[in-house]
Amino acid sequence: MPELTYTSAELMIVNAARLLKDGDVVFVGVGQPNLACNLAKRTHAPNLTMIYEAGVIGAEPSRLPLSIGDPTLVSGALSVVSMYDIFTLYLQRGNVDVGFLGGAQIDRFGNINATIVGSDYAHPKVRLPGSGGAQEIAAWANRCYIMTPHQKRRFPEKVDFLTSAGYLSGKGERNLAGLRGAGPIGVVTDIGFMEPNQDGELILSALHPGKTVEQARENTGWDLIISKNLKITEPITDLELKILRVDLGQTAS
Repeated sequence: MPELTYTSAELMIVNAARLLKDGDVVFVGVGQPNLACNLAKRTHAPNLTMIYEAGVIGAEPSRLPLSIGDPTLVSGALSVVSMYDIFTLYLQRGNVDVGFLGGAQIDRFGNINATIVGSDYAHPKVRLPGSGGAQEIAAWANRCYIMTPHQKRRFPEKVDFLTSAGYLSGKGERNLAGLRGAGPIGVVTDIGFMEPNQDGELILSALHPGKTVEQARENTGWDLIISKNLKITEPITDLELKILRVDLGQTAS
């Protein structure tokens, strides 16, 4: 039987989808998180409740939505409310189990930068799109996952600009700041999976098949700690790839 071939993006999407539990209420973002959530709903989590930032609760899209405001999200949804209601009555009250996040930089303590690259805010090397609702999701979702390629420039020891809070400089500081959500409990990359230790520092807890500890260390901007119980993630299946590529009509690059 020939070995399955897939892209780095597909590897991340499938492994992110596996993190969702049946019955979770998830705040769905655009791009890869959108694919991950819809893949999970079509496989092991049929009772996933998907919330989109535009105000759709309990979306049941017949096709992959192109954005958070795609009309396909409304048909069959449980409710459609204002964006204000989504953030205040649902997210801030603790009614959202999972938030998916991404960013240009993720540092040692899971803090996210999606604003600028460079130390001068007025004259940055790169100006990025900014937060949107990500800082609210990072603060108030019951648990958060981050998806990003594993590249050294994306994993500096400290972010150039703190857009969304992870554990700040440690778990204790996040608690003192009054952020109710649990913070980033996992980072999915195309090399493996990172989780916070007892201090809130991201450590390597799993590798994808064929990836190595050396690759992870070479692509991380701090001295990456390796878990004593380092695992290997389950291989991608034919079914997961079929749903992602055919049913969702998406070849992720």
